[in-house]
Amino acid sequence: MSCYYLPQSIEMLSSTISSLKFPPRTQLSSPNPSIFPQKYNLVPFLTENMTSTPFNLRVNSPMAIDSKNASADSINSGFCTLMEYMGKGGVDVGDDLVVLFGHLEYACKKIAALVASPFNSSLTKNVGVGNIGSDSDRDKPKPLDIVSNEIILSSLRNSGKVAVMASEEDEGPVWITDDGPFVVVMDPLDGSRNIDASIPTGTIFGIYKRLVEIDHLPVEEKALVNCLQSGAKLVAAAYVLYSSATILCASFGSGTHAFTLDHTTGDFLMTHPNISIPPRGQIYSVNDARYFDWPEGLRQYIDTIRQGKGKHPKKYSARYICSLVADFHRTLLYGGVAMNPRDHLRLVYEANPLSFLVEKAGGSGSDGKHRILSIQPVKLHQRLPLFLGSPEDIEELQSYGNVQQKVNPGYDV
Repeated sequence: MSCYYLPQSIEMLSSTISSLKFPPRTQLSSPNPSIFPQKYNLVPFLTENMTSTPFNLRVNSPMAIDSKNASADSINSGFCTLMEYMGKGGVDVGDDLVVLFGHLEYACKKIAALVASPFNSSLTKNVGVGNIGSDSDRDKPKPLDIVSNEIILSSLRNSGKVAVMASEEDEGPVWITDDGPFVVVMDPLDGSRNIDASIPTGTIFGIYKRLVEIDHLPVEEKALVNCLQSGAKLVAAAYVLYSSATILCASFGSGTHAFTLDHTTGDFLMTHPNISIPPRGQIYSVNDARYFDWPEGLRQYIDTIRQGKGKHPKKYSARYICSLVADFHRTLLYGGVAMNPRDHLRLVYEANPLSFLVEKAGGSGSDGKHRILSIQPVKLHQRLPLFLGSPEDIEELQSYGNVQQKVNPGYDV
């Protein structure tokens, strides 16, 4: 087990984050059109939709819940929060999962404050950290990864709903409690090496049910088996994007929905209900500086779509942030394909949760040959190529055959 040296500045920052208090939800005492985005043109019906009590303003906002499973009260009551959507008035995912997500969203609010802290630049210097399943210095855990990992682990312990957790930052799974109904796998802070440049980062997690049929096994064995479940068995998955806005995008098995953090109330409000990825996009996302290291099939595919000679007659554009959550979020909204053709991304912590989300939005997740969610993990830190995006783009990509970069060119990425 690797040992981590956390400098005093990290401890001070962690203490500061732990003491954060988010204000309770507030209600409007009177219609105040200035708080709403003008593009939604809410002013004409602010007063029309008020009830007799001024503290129960009803606004049929386009940002409110728009789901087949939503109740009329949810729609009429204005902005729908993540907790309201998950509860009995929404899709009713069950009390246990609501409690778990309540703790996860609180942890992610802490991380959002952490990555925006002015102390960050001092945390990344002269810090010795261990090497968890990594063959590259650039892949080693960073101080912010470690603090984020501890924040989420603490929240999972406090929830009382998690039996075992596996993290990209840990060598093995962490058994939490025998009777927790869920298993959580996560990447606590993806893209953390970009923080000094203020580039978006993210948290990724997937949730499975505990395999009660193996409760009799020794702790280490049942912990590992629970965490190596196929992605097809996920009951929920989510990512949190830390950028100009903090966005939590989740699926509970029916549709993919995004919620944006309202810093005035501390709530995640539904802003992107029922996300549907376009069948085909016009953007590809990959580090094409490595073009000459790619296999012939991938080079042919990229050459073809850039020239507008593929199945889509228009020329594709390249957009690449080198932050998986950010590149995936853009692809989910606009379509196209986001990819890393090397055996680089982790099946358990990254590929499975994101493939679950893109499939529930109508898209596809592939390793270049096979559907990600059909791949059975055999190792906790198993790596593979990853292609996520619009179904027609992924199908066309795979038709070129050899798109997986299996040869390590000898550089760190």
